[in-house]
Amino acid sequence: MVHPSPIFSSLRLKPVGALSLIVALLMALASLAGLLFQAALYSAEELRQSFVSNDVVNLFIGLPILLGSLALAQRQRLIGLLFWPGALFYVTYNSIAYAVALRFTGLGLVHLVLVGLSLYTIVKLFLQIDATAIRQRLAGAVPERLAGGALAGLGALFFVWRGSLLVQSLSGAAVLPGPELAVVVADLLITPAWIAGGILLWRRQALGYLSGAGLLFQASMLFVALLVFFILQPFVAAAPFPLADFIAIFVMGLVSFVPFGLFVRGIRAAESRG
Repeated sequence: MVHPSPIFSSLRLKPVGALSLIVALLMALASLAGLLFQAALYSAEELRQSFVSNDVVNLFIGLPILLGSLALAQRQRLIGLLFWPGALFYVTYNSIAYAVALRFTGLGLVHLVLVGLSLYTIVKLFLQIDATAIRQRLAGAVPERLAGGALAGLGALFFVWRGSLLVQSLSGAAVLPGPELAVVVADLLITPAWIAGGILLWRRQALGYLSGAGLLFQASMLFVALLVFFILQPFVAAAPFPLADFIAIFVMGLVSFVPFGLFVRGIRAAESRG
């Protein structure tokens, strides 16, 4: 049996929930606009191949995980409260890529607003939650070392990999298409949070427990979204199915999926204890 947590007693979720609903609405409208007005908004073929499939992913993965987390949190479910910042961070990551690739355009400005609004909502939410109470509830129930190591390791791997690509691009040693360069920038801005969150969780710090579930959730959903993106490419953008990339991302995703599943099991066990 799941019991409402006393962690919720001092929270004022309606204002943060309203901000999250605005984020969800803006993301949905931006993605629908991208699908309905492809020629106008994605004038270059490389933009269309990259973002049309991603608009579908936003609607069928990004939007449900944000609304689902919000709904669970409003029902005073700890798992929803901890996933909620991760869902907002998912939106942040995607919107960074759009904003960089579509800079100086109206749609790019919408995504820039989404970046700022999502980050602001995450901060507002974190400032309300008692991280020490979260640590007391989850300590020993979740795999701190496994999850923290996976987060920090994935973050460091992607940061070095994408950093090297950016250096090669800036030096002229490699040429990256605009959308790919935008994703590189998004990776470089987001992965330090994985590293920091992983280290804090490894060290069993209160902020690590508070952020760990959300970061694992965001990382896992990004891998899932990318796998779905690869599957959609042949149908939406008439691009060949990248089998090698699909297998590589699936294998890397397991590094996130396994500790994430164990973390979820620990949260549910903590919830059932009341």
